[in-house]
Parts: sequence; structure tokens; C-alpha cells
Amino acid sequence: MSLYPVYAQYPITIVAAQGMELTDEKGETYLDYYGGHAVISVGHGHPHYKAALHEQLDKIGFYSNVIQSPLQKALSNRINAHLEGSYQLFMCSTGAEANENALKVASFKTLRKKVLAFTHSFHGRTSAAVAATDNPKIWAPINTGHEVDFVDFEDFEESERLLATSTYAAVIIETVQGVGGLDQPTVAFANHLQTLCKKYGTMLIADEVQSGFGRTGAFFSYQRFGLEPDIITMAKGMGNGFPVAGIMVKSDIEAVMGELGTTFGGNFLACRAALAVIDILEDEKLMDNALHLEKVFRTAVEEAQLKATIKGAGLMIGLDCGVPTAELRKKLLFEEHIFVGSSSNPNVVRILPALNIDGQAIKHLVACLKKHSI
Repeated sequence: MSLYPVYAQYPITIVAAQGMELTDEKGETYLDYYGGHAVISVGHGHPHYKAALHEQLDKIGFYSNVIQSPLQKALSNRINAHLEGSYQLFMCSTGAEANENALKVASFKTLRKKVLAFTHSFHGRTSAAVAATDNPKIWAPINTGHEVDFVDFEDFEESERLLATSTYAAVIIETVQGVGGLDQPTVAFANHLQTLCKKYGTMLIADEVQSGFGRTGAFFSYQRFGLEPDIITMAKGMGNGFPVAGIMVKSDIEAVMGELGTTFGGNFLACRAALAVIDILEDEKLMDNALHLEKVFRTAVEEAQLKATIKGAGLMIGLDCGVPTAELRKKLLFEEHIFVGSSSNPNVVRILPALNIDGQAIKHLVACLKKHSI
């Protein structure tokens, strides 16, 4: 039987990984500066991460949410320790599911159905999440019934004109766009949105699926802008490869029994994976490391005189080369054995390594970029 061929794949089969090193079936090694879409946050095979999952699997791996879960409560407490204000945790399994549930909560609580999203956004591939994604190529006819408007970052006038109608359930924003190419709003525009949301009764959703869990140097990227979102969504680096996701809902938003639900979300292994990631982030001071390595990257790019513009923050960073980068990425992969990422902007190379790499790894990447003449 064949697979349903929806992925453009490289002719490489990875069979093992450790740290930032990947090994294929031929024994060839590669350096991972992409982490499988920003998923690998604390490195492949981290000993504490593996030990936590092994220990949990020896006890119990799964049961559904018909029973109480002290691990879910522990995870909520650990996340809240990094936040301003108090939030309630609802767990699920993927970033799209997190955004879907966040939009649903916003619609339940406001009794509205419109959503305001942003040009080049990406929020997932499920019903409402994909409707809030600025890519009509991945909208099926069934997705087009959602009422979503898109505005540009920094369009103060249009965002206010729309929100002033008091018909929007939510504004959903990535404060560093992932798939869209690492664009960020200004602090002024981000706070403009928050003011409008409060004024017109709209919920502000911070999509931290790719940028969360320390990747930008803050626990969540929105914190760099001084925002106070009503709902936060998270996934990817939260589990370092284990499928785990969730939403944090402000504590003054009252839950109604049965309004959300999931089979796999918040299972024992998922919680232990996320707790282990937080342990490592804190113990190894990886948010500080992300900020430090951003500086190393910026200095190395400047010294190498690369003809590119640096985008992003922390280790959610990249280069806009001004020209398409497909050939560059192929050369990095097949000649240098380096994985980096693409974006919907063909000129952008995304760099999303584990947060515990070192400065030498950053300098090696920049040297390889220089070698191939950007």
C-alpha cells in the first residue's frame, strides 16, 4: 500500500538522532538547524527528557480525561510560573487543535463568529484554524464558510475600522510569524490591537505554537510586546517531539462543562514530556541561551557580510536573502549536510534549532551560508 502523497520530501531517511546530529540509514550525519518545524526545543535524545518518558511509561502511558490528572495540574502551575496573570490550562495534541479550541472559546464567550487575522499568517490546517491562515491554496470549500478578515501588520486604521463594528470574536496573532517568514509587528501596533480588543469586547489570542516555550528568548513571544492575551495557544517545542499542545485561558473566563473535549490531550506521557521540557529550559537557562545566540548570529552575519536581512528573534530567526532560497537550501542539505527551513516567503531561510546548541554551531552555519555566497 502506498502513502497519500501530500509532502514534498527529501530523499533522506533519518534513523537516529542525538543532540543536533541526525543520522540516516547510510550512516551519513546531518546537523539539525530546523528541528522538524521548530519542534525539537531541547535537542534530540536529551537524557532528562528520555528518563522522564521512560519512567512514566513504566507506570502508565495513557488514560482519558474521565479521570483526574495531577500531572495536568502540575503542568499548569509550571507554565503559570512564567506568566503575568493567572491562566487555566486545557490540553490537546496539536497546534491546529489548540488554535481551533482557542477560536471556539472566543466564539462561545463573545457569542460572535468573526475572526481578525493577519497577512501571511499560519494557524493550522483544521476548519477554523485554516480559515484564519492566509493561504487560499489550502482552503477546501468546507473551510470557506468561516468569516475571517485579514489585515497587514501596522495597518492601524483598517484594524480599528473592523474591530469597531463589535462583531469579532477574536483577533489571533503570531507575534513572530512562523511559516509566513518571521515578520513581527511593532510594539505600538501589538498594543494597539490589545486596546481595541478590550474596547470592543474581542478576545486576543496569542498563537505561540511555534514561538512558545522559550524559542524567542521569552517563555512566550507575546511577552516581549507587553501583551496580556485572553487565550494563549502552544504546541511544537512544548513536547520536544512528543505530540502535545494546549491553550491557556485567562482565569476570569468561566468554563462550561463539556464545551471542549479531547481523547488524547493531556495524557500521562504528554504531560511528562512537557514537564521535562520545562525542567530543561529552566535548569539549563535556555531562554537566556536563545537570546545570547541571537546576538552571536547577528554578529556573525555582520562579520561575514552576508547579503541578507536578519529576521525573527531568539532562535526563531532567519535571513531574507532578497532572492529565492530553494537552491541555497539544497546546497546546505546535500553539500554541507545542514537542515534549515523554508517559509511561504521564498526569499527567507528559517533557522529553528534546539535551544541548547552553542555559539560554534551558529558560527558554523553562518560560515556555510557565506561559502554559498549569500
